[in-house]
Amino acid sequence: MATFDHIGITVDDVPSASAQFTPVFEALGYVRAHDADDLAYWRKTDEPEILLYPAREEGTGPHRHGRVGWQHLAYAVDSRDEVERLHGIALAAGWTEVREPKEYPRFSERYYAAFVEDANGIRLEFLHDPKGWD
Repeated sequence: MATFDHIGITVDDVPSASAQFTPVFEALGYVRAHDADDLAYWRKTDEPEILLYPAREEGTGPHRHGRVGWQHLAYAVDSRDEVERLHGIALAAGWTEVREPKEYPRFSERYYAAFVEDANGIRLEFLHDPKGWD
């Protein structure tokens, strides 16, 4: 049986990206396990690790949403208040608001989410959907 173990994300500058990711990941319950100029990663019990790697070629970022490659990483949380709290933490850490917290009835009747993007074009979604998949 295969399991999802980790995700690696390429960024222009690992220390700078780590500074943006750390408050968000800590709020999600991750612990920073390693932080250096060439690699940063976070762990959470029973969750895939998240790793940041430096770009192999300078000047190749940021990622452009909608192009081939990364789309976004979504975190399901327990409440709308938690969506709003994480959204605020991300903005305070320098993330850019893509979409403010709001309902998305096209996904489900109770889908509530916010989207943010870091300086590398990496997009995260925080969502609350108590009904789950339709």
